[in-house]
Amino acid sequence: MAMKVYFISLGCPKNLVDSELMLGSLTEHNYEIINSPDLADVIVINTCSFINDAKQESIEAILEMVDYKKPGVGNCKKLVVTGCLPQRYIQELAAELPEVDLFLGTSGQESLVDFLKQESRVQVNEEPEFEYSEKTWRLLTTPSHMAWLKIGEGCDRHCTFCIIPKLRGQYKSRKVSLVLEEAKRLVDQNVKEIILVAQDLSVYGSDLDEKNTLFHLLQGLEKIEKIIWIRLMYFYPDELKDDLIRKLKNSPKICKYLDLPVQHFSNNILKRMNRNITGEIILEKINQIKTLIPDITLRTSIIVGFPGETPEDFQILLEGIKKAKFHHLGVFPYSDEEGTAAFKMSDKIAESVIQKRLKKVYMIQKKITEDLNRTYVGKNIKVVIEGVHSETDLLIIGRHEGQAPDIDGKVIINDLNGKKANVGDFVDVKISDVLEYDLIGSVI
Repeated sequence: MAMKVYFISLGCPKNLVDSELMLGSLTEHNYEIINSPDLADVIVINTCSFINDAKQESIEAILEMVDYKKPGVGNCKKLVVTGCLPQRYIQELAAELPEVDLFLGTSGQESLVDFLKQESRVQVNEEPEFEYSEKTWRLLTTPSHMAWLKIGEGCDRHCTFCIIPKLRGQYKSRKVSLVLEEAKRLVDQNVKEIILVAQDLSVYGSDLDEKNTLFHLLQGLEKIEKIIWIRLMYFYPDELKDDLIRKLKNSPKICKYLDLPVQHFSNNILKRMNRNITGEIILEKINQIKTLIPDITLRTSIIVGFPGETPEDFQILLEGIKKAKFHHLGVFPYSDEEGTAAFKMSDKIAESVIQKRLKKVYMIQKKITEDLNRTYVGKNIKVVIEGVHSETDLLIIGRHEGQAPDIDGKVIINDLNGKKANVGDFVDVKISDVLEYDLIGSVI
């Protein structure tokens, strides 16, 4: 009888790709993936430890799953914890969680099946190495029409607030040919939207030869007939060049969408973050891309309350947000993470001040997003169907080109005009109204 596995994946889309590779390997070795932990022989938790909230979520998930090792509660014989949390805290976790049978870091996850057969409890390399198992089949957990495609791992930027380089190692790109092979395998599974991800998409190929660049990759993806949308995530503004902007502008398949993590606009804070860019240059880059591609959708992430952030710095941040006019903005309170350079900085900001500043950013960005969304009213846009609304079967949910899965708004379709729409179908929708971060419309 096949061993039953219950799997929890936490954290970012890049972590989800790791989870899908492990799920694929388990499936290939005749493990049965199930949706209920109480029947599982093996429980796997792929964790995140990027910021404090992520660590807390990971710990809570582990403690909850520990119960399924108890007689009368569950059937779990092996509890496995993988990913960033054990990579970062293996000594503490191994001592405090004797119930966990296997700790596996950010390296060697493709060998999970082999590790399950061994007695060794800890499999964590102090120096993580990215080895993407090209032969392993991924068991997709996303909706069938879209998939995340990891093209690199690790990071060489060493931002002072970030622990990722220690958890994921040096930046390492996958070869274009191998990425294209995986893209074709995804398309064979009916995937129509490919979302390129890496810790730093903007330096993809810099560690390879001249035939392995982002342009070669994009050109190869454009030639795959059944791909409808190609989306770029985590592209840093200091690497934004004219040739990429032109590629975005002229490609019929690459979404007019770009995620530019800026973190701040104050030169003082950017320098303390080790970002190697100024607020003025960030705004120049944004103006440049908006001039060449007026209909571009921009997303960013911002950190509020970084050590040393004065009222003047915060005001510069607000002014930068107002000038940039991002469609989507993720704002995060500074998380004081041991092992980072910022952790040793003395001039920390009080939590009460951080929370007030967060609310201010939310308020300003909400108005910007609503104003930008109102420009869609009366327009016809292409939308991919994602299913029925969570609150009523009378409404359909979808996304347009300027909305990435899970993190941006949605298109709420209130009238199909007699047409049948299945998940993964692309339909034309006329937008009639705006509801906070979402658009409302009817199928044409």
